[in-house]
Amino acid sequence: MNTPRIASLVPSATETLVALGLGPWLVARTGFCVHPAEVVAAVPKVGGTKDVNLSKLRRLAPTHVILNVDENRRETADALREFVPELIVTHPCRPQDNLVLFEQLRAAFAAVPGVNERAAALSAEFRAALTRCRALPHAAERVLYLIWRDPWMTVARDTYIATLLAEAGWQTWPDVAGGDHGAGRYPALTGQEPWLAGIDRVLLSSEPYRFGPEHLVEVQALCPQARVQLVDGELLSWWGVRGAAGLDYLCQLAADGAP
Repeated sequence: MNTPRIASLVPSATETLVALGLGPWLVARTGFCVHPAEVVAAVPKVGGTKDVNLSKLRRLAPTHVILNVDENRRETADALREFVPELIVTHPCRPQDNLVLFEQLRAAFAAVPGVNERAAALSAEFRAALTRCRALPHAAERVLYLIWRDPWMTVARDTYIATLLAEAGWQTWPDVAGGDHGAGRYPALTGQEPWLAGIDRVLLSSEPYRFGPEHLVEVQALCPQARVQLVDGELLSWWGVRGAAGLDYLCQLAADGAP
């Protein structure tokens, strides 16, 4: 294998590539790829996840580009195929898919020293976190996970966030599946839905909309019977190397709210 030149157009993937020891081979990232800061600061930005600067990326001559079904556009992938030798398309939809991701990246960069060992360590760490989470008693709750305001937006039940929350016995509402990709995965609400009155807990994400203390009263009015709390959206929505920490964080949230 020749020395890879890797472009990552997905924040979770960028952080995971660095954890695999591939930071020195990163030649491009998006402006949203901000972790780990001390490594990515030296990596050129090529726009956002949805508006990639293809001309700049072409000049950086990547041999591999990491994409994601949810975060990047199909037309971006089509354009990249014209000048990138290998596209690696990721799509973790459940916590267990992190194991598939680690293997996917390991296989692509197995010739780089240390990658095989680091991938095995990440897989073992994730399996241990999943085992810890599933061993705990969890109370079933009806949960609304808000990612946006004006309009209110939440997550469908087949997203990574919703399936992660399900590991703690939390069932997200509304009761809809969004499919493999597209806007249906993040449904908008009117705020008048009858089921809002039966929500037990509302989680206000720190991203992509940065909810803060000033929104608690407004959201409490939306779901009067619910416990409303601010949560770390990176830990609950970023996959890859964050997967294990996300499970531990989720279980801590559930334990803190237990009677």
